[in-house]
Amino acid sequence: MSAPVLQAKEVALYYGGVRALNGVDLELYPARICGLIGPNGAGKSTVIDAITGRRPLVKGQVILDGEDITRLGVVERRRRGLSRSFQRTSIFGGMTVRRQIELASSRMDIDDWRADAHEVMRELDLIDLAELPAKDLGYGEQRRLDLALALTGRPKVLLLDEPMAGLSAKESHDLAQHLTRLTSSRQVSILLVEHDMDVVFGVSETVVVFELGRVIAHGSPEDVRADSRVREAYLGSAA
Repeated sequence: MSAPVLQAKEVALYYGGVRALNGVDLELYPARICGLIGPNGAGKSTVIDAITGRRPLVKGQVILDGEDITRLGVVERRRRGLSRSFQRTSIFGGMTVRRQIELASSRMDIDDWRADAHEVMRELDLIDLAELPAKDLGYGEQRRLDLALALTGRPKVLLLDEPMAGLSAKESHDLAQHLTRLTSSRQVSILLVEHDMDVVFGVSETVVVFELGRVIAHGSPEDVRADSRVREAYLGSAA
């Protein structure tokens, strides 16, 4: 197996006396999807904040492609290839699809940002929507636009925080297919935080399970489904 492209080592983050993350270890491998699941309040979004530099660590390391980026800020991590999305889209309703993606691409340290923007639009089936303002898109299309913004500059790692939230079953399926294709076409590694268990277990090569700020299980989807600790944490839910 190749070396991991992203490692979080013994990551800890406290809010007062609450241990939001309590010595978390995570690894992402090149061009693969890792699903991250857990009950509400388990720390899933918090670990994305910690990895991307939005929250200072109490202890631990974040390593991207062999470089320790623990002390770098959000912008520096993004330019080194660590990108993310949020639970709520970060698009601008009055701006066209093309303009938003080109603006995001132009802020990356790449030679031909227009070509980068066009490639991202093509990958996510946004070419025919390029001249429309974002507010005129359907919600599923807005979610694809949000993903496109995160993909500009060819990131090595993409951390997605509930990208299927609010989507219909068909829209979730379509977006999941896009994610699978992106790992191949763009060689991007994806950490997928998602409540839709069918999506997570359908597209992920590995699954990590959080409970109360710590990892309680990880492995193949089959192994995680069979883990008694996971079944107990979910109280008989779809996991």
